[in-house]
Amino acid sequence: MDHHPGGGTGVAQEPRCYRHPDRETLLACSHCERPICTACATQAPVGLRCPECAGRAARRPAAPARAGALAGGAIATTVLIALNVLVFLVELSQGIRLRGVGGSEIVADGGLAGPPVADGEWWRLLTSAFIHAGIGHLALNMLALWWLGGALERYVGTWRMLAIYLSAVLWGSAGALLVAPDRLTVGASGGVFGLMAALLVIERQRGLALVGSSIATLLLLNLAVTFFVPGISIGGHLGGLAGGAGAALVLSGFGTGHIAYGRLRAPLVAGLAAILGAAVGFSLAVA
Repeated sequence: MDHHPGGGTGVAQEPRCYRHPDRETLLACSHCERPICTACATQAPVGLRCPECAGRAARRPAAPARAGALAGGAIATTVLIALNVLVFLVELSQGIRLRGVGGSEIVADGGLAGPPVADGEWWRLLTSAFIHAGIGHLALNMLALWWLGGALERYVGTWRMLAIYLSAVLWGSAGALLVAPDRLTVGASGGVFGLMAALLVIERQRGLALVGSSIATLLLLNLAVTFFVPGISIGGHLGGLAGGAGAALVLSGFGTGHIAYGRLRAPLVAGLAAILGAAVGFSLAVA
């Protein structure tokens, strides 16, 4: 999230290159308007362009914004994966086997199901996304989260990525409750589908394939698995898809701005709050 303080000393700070936060600059991309330093700027017929808008990869990867940055700057993605792994270790300690067979208190108390949500246990809408049914389930979701979440976070920033992921998780829970309210549902796949949806929005709006190739093919393959492989939450996947796409559209100024660089003005913040609130309200209504 960009921070624009309204008070303080009144001394304006120079913009900093979005790829090299330690470098002040007065240059900006003529297409997306993000600040860029001389090392990142490419001369185009219509002005300077950043590496993405110029259609080329940077010759050298950008340095992380902080010395402690993990996963090439994808701090939130790394933390989310660590939390999922930690929760699964707790599941194992409580009796769940690697294949997901057995019982666990954390599954019983945090998994998604209609009756407890209807009784006021709204936190299950979130906690269920950190619980997995076996090592294979966890590994597949974490691999996808590492790949997709890392690419998205490095492009749009930590807070925007988290907003998209949260919207996807909440709407994934809403979809799961709508389709199968009496079925116990767990897993991060709703959030993962939301990341794919956000990457597809960026690809369509900016012409950028952040994962190296078109995300549309990957999305279609995963949708095919969703509908034809038994035991998968169709509602959870479709809900996550809708939640991620909705949040990405809001963050891009409802399709009129740049999703990665631009002020989060009041209409955008209100739009995000409306999407998140609607997901919770809808979940409570259908539980």
